[in-house]
Amino acid sequence: MTERGKSQVEREEDYLQLAASSVRWEGDALMIEIAERDKRLGIPWRRPVRGTVTVRPETLNGRSFALDPAGHHVWHCIAPRARIEVDMQQPALSWKGSAYFDSNFGSESLEEGFRVWHWSRAHRGRDASVCYEGVRRDGSHFASALRFDSSGCPGEVDLPMVAPLPNTLWQMERKTRGDRGHASVIKTWEDAPFYARSTLATRLFGQEVVAVQESLDLDRFASPIVQFMLPYRMPRRT
Repeated sequence: MTERGKSQVEREEDYLQLAASSVRWEGDALMIEIAERDKRLGIPWRRPVRGTVTVRPETLNGRSFALDPAGHHVWHCIAPRARIEVDMQQPALSWKGSAYFDSNFGSESLEEGFRVWHWSRAHRGRDASVCYEGVRRDGSHFASALRFDSSGCPGEVDLPMVAPLPNTLWQMERKTRGDRGHASVIKTWEDAPFYARSTLATRLFGQEVVAVQESLDLDRFASPIVQFMLPYRMPRRT
C-alpha cells in the first residue's frame, strides 16, 4: 500500500523486507507481516493496518511461462492451490479459506510489454484452472488455459469460449472464459481506473465454479492523469 525507496527495501532468497512489512518463507509456509496505513477516499487521515497473513501451499508448481516471445515477461503460478489464514489486529478481523499464489517478473515494466490483460483462476475439486490472455504492446495477442492437477503439474487445455462481463464503474472492460461463453459477476472487489478484481460464477470444463478474475489496462495505467493520481492512493516514501 506504500511505495518504498531503496533504503527501505531488503531482499534475500527467502524473504523480502519493505520497511516494517515483510514477506518470508518459514518452513513450508509463506508469512506476510503487514504494518501499513490505508488510504480511503473522504477520510483525511491514514488508519493503521496491521496483522499477519499465512499462506500454506497445498501443491507447488516449478514451471514458469513466458508471456512474450523474447521472454521479457514471465509468469509463475507457484501454488495453484493453498490454504490461507488471516489474523489482523487493526482492523480486528480474522478468517481462513482457500488461496492461490503466483508471481510476475521481467526485465522491463509491464506497460512496456502489454496494453491489456485478463486473468482468472478457479479451484475444481483437487485441481485448479487458470485462463490468461491479453494484448502485447506490439499488438499481438496471447491466450492460454492451464489445468493444474492435484500434484501441481500444469497441462495446457483448449481455451473455453470468451465470456464478456459488464464494465466496472470506472468503465474498465472485463472478460473471462467459460463453457458456452457465459459468466456473471458475484462481486467486484477492486475497481480502479486501470484495474479491476472480481469474483465470478461460471462453468469451466463441465463444472460449476466460483472464479477470481482480474483485468488490467496498462494504457490507462501509463496515462499522465493516472500517474498524477497514484501517489494519493499509494503514497511514496523515498
